[in-house]
Amino acid sequence: MAWVGRDLKPFQFQPLPWARPLPPAQAAQSPIQPGLEHFQGWDIHCFSGQPGPVSHLPQSKELPSVLWNCQELLDKGKILSGWYTIYPQGCNATTVFCDMDTDGGGWIVFQRRSDGSVNFLRDWYSYKQGFGNQLTEFWLGNDNIHFLTSLGNCELRIDLRDFENNYYYAKYASFRILGESEKYKLVLGDFLGGNAGDSLSYHKDMPFSTTDQDNDMSSFNCATTYKGAWWYNDCHYSNLNGMYWLGVHGSYADGINWKTSKEYHYSHKQTEMKFRPL
Repeated sequence: MAWVGRDLKPFQFQPLPWARPLPPAQAAQSPIQPGLEHFQGWDIHCFSGQPGPVSHLPQSKELPSVLWNCQELLDKGKILSGWYTIYPQGCNATTVFCDMDTDGGGWIVFQRRSDGSVNFLRDWYSYKQGFGNQLTEFWLGNDNIHFLTSLGNCELRIDLRDFENNYYYAKYASFRILGESEKYKLVLGDFLGGNAGDSLSYHKDMPFSTTDQDNDMSSFNCATTYKGAWWYNDCHYSNLNGMYWLGVHGSYADGINWKTSKEYHYSHKQTEMKFRPL
């Protein structure tokens, strides 16, 4: 698995100003790190089948074909995990983390939890735009996830690690989310297996919910109660954008929970959610 801290050095990756981590003491005092409110450079700006121009590319017949995703990069020999620029459907460049190690590689990572340094208890707009730190934790942004998963069939993989250094995973046959007008509804295929068990199918066909947009099936706001943002049903079997607790926690179901692996009183140390084209 391409966990944070691995495979970054081989790349000419310079964190943008908004992606520089704070000193540990300052970060501990600031649940929302200044300058990390959203990934300003990640807006794709090409929706509804209307690709925009590819910027900053020389107009030359020798120009190599632009690559749409991490799988194409892998096929072209980019075998190290890290941050890459892709040009989906001829759109403006966008930067994504490619996991080239796990299960054959070629995955676009759209969610990562690793150390609790980034606050995931955020509003609808933050999840729409994306937020986080390229060196630690991030959410790619619902608009971006919608666009990238709308380009063709994708499979989904979820990797989990607990505080005892046990690893778990779950795979799903297909994955995409719909656009904002449909509340980023989760379209999910069959559970394919994995030792984490299936804690996502319960959320199939559910819209996304945040503390300021209650779209779940419960009589109360699941996002507020369980301190996260997710495709809540009534309410959840999984809550990977929940609070970063250190393993076992006394509060009920408000951590980075995955019911079929560790139930509701255990918060995982690390998570990655990723997709790749079929």
